[in-house]
This record gives sequence, structure tokens and C-alpha cells, in this order.
Amino acid sequence: MNWITNLTRPTVKKVNIHADIPDNFWDRCPECGAMLFHEEITRTDYVCPRCNHHFRLPPLRRLEMIFDNQEYTLVQLPKVKEDPLHFSDLKKYTDRLKEARKKTKSDDAILVAHGKIGGKPAVVGVFNFGFMGGSMGTYVGEAIVTAAQLALLQEAALILIPASGGARMQEGMLSLMQMARTTVAVKRLKKKKLPYIVILTDPTTGGVTASFAMLGDVTLAEPGSVIGFAGARVIEQTIRQKLPPNFQKADYLLEHGMIDQVVARKDLRKKLIQILDLLLK
Repeated sequence: MNWITNLTRPTVKKVNIHADIPDNFWDRCPECGAMLFHEEITRTDYVCPRCNHHFRLPPLRRLEMIFDNQEYTLVQLPKVKEDPLHFSDLKKYTDRLKEARKKTKSDDAILVAHGKIGGKPAVVGVFNFGFMGGSMGTYVGEAIVTAAQLALLQEAALILIPASGGARMQEGMLSLMQMARTTVAVKRLKKKKLPYIVILTDPTTGGVTASFAMLGDVTLAEPGSVIGFAGARVIEQTIRQKLPPNFQKADYLLEHGMIDQVVARKDLRKKLIQILDLLLK
């Protein structure tokens, strides 16, 4: 061996020019396809600055945007029996609940809070679509009944903000019963002439649409929200006809008299104050 073969070549460490980037660093707008910094979206309250697409808003941020001075009190909701049917599909229902709670840091698909909006008392229920698609089971039904009872006690307005795929199939008939329970709770408010306002967000479908979500004294919707009972594809397959453009979108429902107004997120609090001033005078 000579000195050339004995020469040890200097080692070069592999340089990673791409720093670790968090998964939530970027968000793609599903409407215009723009790649947006997550921080940029949070600054605009989850509205795309390019095309005005309204992303789904975290429930706690929703409450901050609505109540005066971002001040509100969360309501302790009644406990319900978990997994009453001992349901299991690809996973046990109890496992799905654990996963959803870990992901969302919430007990279930709804939060209820009370406070003042424009100086007027209000009880607000906000759905979390991230919790099993915002599906309505016994917990959600009990939460809406509790919210209505609190509004009666405080002589306050009830505002519900659904974002849901409908009834929770893992609870079967017990889930469908919540459609009737929530409807009765809303009727009690109407008898006392207390305002009931619904703000439809993306998406509001299934048994939620077929019950309390379409019973508001005033029904608002965020731009671009999908609102309906069955999915558009299911309807097309059933009637064997092509549906109109933007079918089940908020603007389409406004044109056909299903809702009262489409309101941009930035204007929502101002609109609620205006409505409450009229209805709670």
C-alpha cells in the first residue's frame, strides 16, 4: 500500500438545508388553492385574504369574537352515559371518543357559554366540527336543552352555531331522539318570546338541519357554507338529474328564501348586536 491509498479522505457531514417545518405552518385554501401561512389566516380570523373563503373557526375563537370584550363564562354541561349501545364498527365507540377528546381537548362536539353581546344577555352554543364531524348525540342534545333552559332563566337570547354532519350513528335511535328534544327546547323559548338566532356554518347537514338549525327566528349563514339535509351526490343519484350550480351553498339558500342573510365573519358581531337591539328592546 502506498501513501495515496493510506490517505484518509475528509468526511463531509450531510447538511440538511430544510429546517423542520411544523405540519400546520402552511394551509391551502380549498377555494382558490392559494398556499397561506397559518399565522396569516389566524390574523384574518380564518378567512382567506385572497378569495374570502371562510375556513372552519375554532369554537373558543368564535366565542371571543361574539361576546363583549371577549368575556364569557363556559357552562358546565350535564354528563351523559357514554356508549349506551356498546357500539363498535372498525373501532369501538369509546375509542373514537377518546381520540376525539385528545385531538380537540373538548368533552364533545359543542361548547355552551353565556355573557353579553352589545350589552344584551345571550347564551351561545358553538359546535366543533373537529369532534367526530360535529355529530349530534345525547351529549349535544343535552347541551342544547341546557342552553335553552339557561336562556329562559336569564331572559336571554339563545344563539346556536352549528357545524355538523348530522346525527351520530354510533348512538342510533338515541341520537335521532335529540332532534325532537332540541325542537321542544326551542319552542319553549318562543313561548316566552325570547329570541332564538341560528348562524349556519360550513357544513350544516343531516339531522341537525332537520331539527333546531332551521327553526331560528332569524337565520344567518357564513359565506360559502354548505347547508342541507342529504348530500348533493345522494340527491342527484336519487332524482337522476343534475343539480343547479352552488346547490346547498349559503347564497343559493338565500335566493330561495331558506335563510335571512349571508353575513361575513368580520361583520357577524355587529349584525348580532343589531338584531338583539331589535328583539330584546
